[in-house]
Amino acid sequence: MSNRNAFRSLLLCVLLTALSARATEEAPHPLAGVALRPIGPAITSGRISDFAFHPERSSEYWVATASGGLWKTENDGITWSSPFDAETSYSIGVVTLDPNDPLTVWVGTGENNAQRSVAYGDGVDKSTDGGKSWRNMGLEDSGHISQIWVNPIDSNHVLVAAQGPLWSEGGDRGLHRSIDGGESWTAILTIDADTGVNEFVVDPQHTDTIVAS
Repeated sequence: MSNRNAFRSLLLCVLLTALSARATEEAPHPLAGVALRPIGPAITSGRISDFAFHPERSSEYWVATASGGLWKTENDGITWSSPFDAETSYSIGVVTLDPNDPLTVWVGTGENNAQRSVAYGDGVDKSTDGGKSWRNMGLEDSGHISQIWVNPIDSNHVLVAAQGPLWSEGGDRGLHRSIDGGESWTAILTIDADTGVNEFVVDPQHTDTIVAS
């Protein structure tokens, strides 16, 4: 090959490389118009642990999630708010509305599933203004709250089932009762340092009759 032909070949390679680089800069990436978005509840909330419906407005309800906090909708799920985000636990086991006042919301923290991948909570929280503000009502060492019951006749009478810590003994495990709206608690069923209470049923005709598991 002559020097002239070699120079022409080199010049052609440089020109093709420049044109290819320019085309790459100007052409949009084929996926540039596809924005990232969540495609399932596992990304934002994990497992669903409980529901609570407004007694008079069926389009308004609360959803407790195992690892994504507490959610509320007022339009049957079209839009959602997350009124528990400023609190200290993201894992929710149960949400209960006071049957005498739906603005009073009780939340038991700590996922209520005893499994290998589970987050614990820090007790029971209460809101008296529909979730605008919250107050921790104790049982901080309960680990996992699985049920809250509010007496439909007396809102100060509340029962809470606590599973307790899953991987250690002790804690606020068992069945707890408050007769002053959560200001103080009495353990009315304790079994041992390793056994908690998962669920209970209250006789609606005789609220002193309770069956617990």
